[in-house]
Amino acid sequence: MLTPQMLQYAEKFDDRGDIRWLPYLMYFHPADHTSDVVNTDRIGFRLSEHQGRRISAGGEVPDGPVRLVAGSSTVFGIGATSDAHTLASRLSAKHAPSTPWLNFGGRSFNSTQELMLFSLYRHLVPRIDEIVLFTGFNSLGLARMPRHLQGDHGAFFNGHEYADQVRAARLAKFRENGMSRRAASKAVGEPETKHIPPTLDEQIDRATDLTIRNVDNWRLLAAGLGAKLTFVLQPLAPWVRERPAPEESRLFAELDAIADFGRAYGDICTVDAGRRYARALSAGCERIGVPFLDMNPVLTEASDPGQWLFVDRIHFTDEGHDIVAGLLADRLGLN
Repeated sequence: MLTPQMLQYAEKFDDRGDIRWLPYLMYFHPADHTSDVVNTDRIGFRLSEHQGRRISAGGEVPDGPVRLVAGSSTVFGIGATSDAHTLASRLSAKHAPSTPWLNFGGRSFNSTQELMLFSLYRHLVPRIDEIVLFTGFNSLGLARMPRHLQGDHGAFFNGHEYADQVRAARLAKFRENGMSRRAASKAVGEPETKHIPPTLDEQIDRATDLTIRNVDNWRLLAAGLGAKLTFVLQPLAPWVRERPAPEESRLFAELDAIADFGRAYGDICTVDAGRRYARALSAGCERIGVPFLDMNPVLTEASDPGQWLFVDRIHFTDEGHDIVAGLLADRLGLN
C-alpha cells in the first residue's frame, strides 16, 4: 500500500469519522486525538513541532510571537505520515525556524469557515507576526453546488445533509402541530431536484467574489494585529501538471474507482482552469492590497515531472509538504 497513513485520516478525520459538530463553524476535528500519524489538542487543532516542542493554539502555545499557516485540509496536513511533516512543522523545523508556526487548518473548510476559525480562536494565540493563508480549492469546488445551498457566505461540505435534516425537523414540527403533509411540505418548500452546474466562468466568479470578500476581512484583522498577510493559492495536482507521477497515477485511479474526482469537479480540474482562477484571485488581491502567490506554477518549475508530490489530487506526500514549505519560505521571504 503506497499511503498507509491515509487509513488513520479516513477513520477519524473524514465525513464518516469522529468530526465534531460545532456552532458557527459547523464541524471541526476530533479533540485530544492521539496516534502515530496525527495528533490534536483539546480544541481539535493539529499539533506542529518546533525545536522539540509540540505546539498548537489549544495546547502548548509559545510565549513570544508566532506565525500561522491557515487554510483547509492541505494546511491541516492530510497525507503527512506524522505531525512533523505538515507545512507548519516543516516551516518551524527547517525552512523558516526563527519563529514558531501554528497550524490553523480546518479539514473541508471553505474560505468563510477558515476566517471564522481564526476569529473564534485568535484569543488563544500570542502576538502574531505573519499569516500565510494557503487555500483556494474548496471554495471553487463548492461553487458548483446548487444556489439554494450557497446562502450568503458560500456552500459548505455536508451542506446537503444539513439542509435535509433541517427540512425534516421542520416538517415533523408542522405535522405535530396538526398541519397536513401537503401543507407542511408547502410551508418548508420543496428541495431542488434538478441542478445544472454553472459554467466555469460562473464558478470562478462565484468562488473569487466570496474568497476576496473573506480575504479582505483577514486583511483588516491582520492590520489590527500588526501581522503580515499573504494569500497563496494552493497547488492542485491537475493544476501543477497534466501528467501525474507514476505513484500518483496509481493512487488517482484507485480513488476514482471509489469516488470519481473528475466527475465531481468537472471542468475546474485542468491547468487552464487553475490559471484562470489564479488570475481572478490575483486581481482581487491586488484590488484590496494583499500580496498573492499562485503556488501551482512555482511547484511545477521546482519539481521533477516524475516526482511523487500528491497522495490524492489535493493533499501532499511528506516530500511534497517539505518542497512546498521550502518554496513558501523562499518566495515569501520567510527565512
